[in-house]
Amino acid sequence: MKQRILVWLAVAAWAMLFSPIAASSASPVVVDILYMNHGPLRPTVEQIKQVLSGFGDKVNPSWYDFESKEGEKFMAQKGVRQHIPLVIWLNGKSTVLVEGRDVQLMGFPSGSGPAAFQGKWTMADLRKALDQLTDKK
Repeated sequence: MKQRILVWLAVAAWAMLFSPIAASSASPVVVDILYMNHGPLRPTVEQIKQVLSGFGDKVNPSWYDFESKEGEKFMAQKGVRQHIPLVIWLNGKSTVLVEGRDVQLMGFPSGSGPAAFQGKWTMADLRKALDQLTDKK
C-alpha cells in the first residue's frame, strides 16, 4: 500500500512538472512587422527593435520586407493591398487600445518620415501596448 502511494505521488509530481498548466510564463506576444526597407524608415525600424529588445522572450517578432517574396506572401495573407511603409500587428491586430484610445500601428510614427505617410502612433504607444499584453509593470 505504501509503495502504491509513493508511486502515485511520483506520477502526480511528474505530471504537474510537465503539464502546460504548470508553465510559469504566458505565450509570447506575436509581433508581425511589415516594412519597407528604405532609408527613410530605417531609423524607425531601429527604434522598434530597441523597444522589442526590452521585452526579451515575452515577444516573438517576425519581420517582413514589403518587397521580398516572403513580404508579398505575408501581405496577401493579411489582405494588405496598399503601398504603406510600415504596419505592426500585435497578436494579429494592427489596432490596439492604449490608455482608452484606439491606436493604429501603421505608417511612420507621428512626427517622423514624410507627412503623407505618418500614422497617429508613437514608440511610447507601442511600448505601452506591449506592456499591457505582456503584463509588464
